[in-house]
Amino acid sequence: MNRSEFHHFFGSDAPIILPVIHVLTHDQAASNIDKLIAAGIRGCFLINHDFEVATFLPIIRTIRTQYPDFWIGVNFLAVNGGDAFPILAELAEAGCLINAYWADDARIDERENFQTEAERISQIRHESNWTGLYFGGTAFKKQRPVHADDYATAAQIAGGYMDVVTTSGVATGNAAEISKIATFRNALPEAPIALASGITPENAADYAMIDCFMVATGINFTDDFYTIDPAKLDLLMLRCEAMGVQQ
Repeated sequence: MNRSEFHHFFGSDAPIILPVIHVLTHDQAASNIDKLIAAGIRGCFLINHDFEVATFLPIIRTIRTQYPDFWIGVNFLAVNGGDAFPILAELAEAGCLINAYWADDARIDERENFQTEAERISQIRHESNWTGLYFGGTAFKKQRPVHADDYATAAQIAGGYMDVVTTSGVATGNAAEISKIATFRNALPEAPIALASGITPENAADYAMIDCFMVATGINFTDDFYTIDPAKLDLLMLRCEAMGVQQ
């Protein structure tokens, strides 16, 4: 998938906003999705910060049943694609199609000539026959540190193993260094790149070169990890629409 295809899929030349919902219960997740649909957002990611995958799966199933046409991606916290893709394939076979998987760690190793782990994950994905998009964490928060001098190499390698190369700042809610994002963009001029931390309505324009904003803290109510603030979301959408006009 290239940048043009990604933006065409979501129907906008501006950075695509995919809010990240930190799931507690079905009703809490559904309440947030209702806000997104009311605002005109096309999709979201669900993540299980507070419980294990086994508890998360029934919520995913009931959310998909309630929202059969809404674009939904998931993140199983600290689970790479090699373990996630077979689970997603089983869900799809049971009628619960998840549109994307986001892994915090895509197992890219810019220090090595051969990508043993990334190749293994790619093979498992292929064998699973799961058809969703793969957002792979590269030089990502809370994973193995990557030196700034190696960002370009890591990004270029990652581009061969996933649909959307996904990076972040140093921690949840922390904005990424603009120089890091510029390096990723220069290394991947035609590939979609997602940013998964630190985006707010106030700083979004600084990251206009990014294709996708995966945002939670920046659009939640202050000091609330779990609830989207419609006013902040609306403001971020306005800022992104302005970027689309400029482009």
